Amino acid sequence: MHIRGDHAELVVGGRLDVRSAADARTALHTALESGGGDLVLDLTELDSWDATGLGVIMGAHRKAGRAGRRLVLRGVPPQMQRLLVATRLHRILAIEGGLEVESLPRV
Repeated sequence: MHIRGDHAELVVGGRLDVRSAADARTALHTALESGGGDLVLDLTELDSWDATGLGVIMGAHRKAGRAGRRLVLRGVPPQMQRLLVATRLHRILAIEGGLEVESLPRV
């Protein structure tokens, strides 16, 4: 996994899973603590995530809310969109441009 960016936008690539969760959590929390306004999380380079990775995203979402900020997901890959819909997290998370929910196959 790799994360690059600043307090306004982070690009996440590779795998966001149990092995990379601690590093990802640290990077997200640092970005949230050092800026203001929306924090955009660009996922276009993300290959996969597991339940732990999704938990990191949800933890950052909660932390952003407590800080008066908003975590916004950008470029969510289709297989991850399906997971967000299946777990109904697409209703909670801010997703730039929304999801093409109607065109996603059922899980």
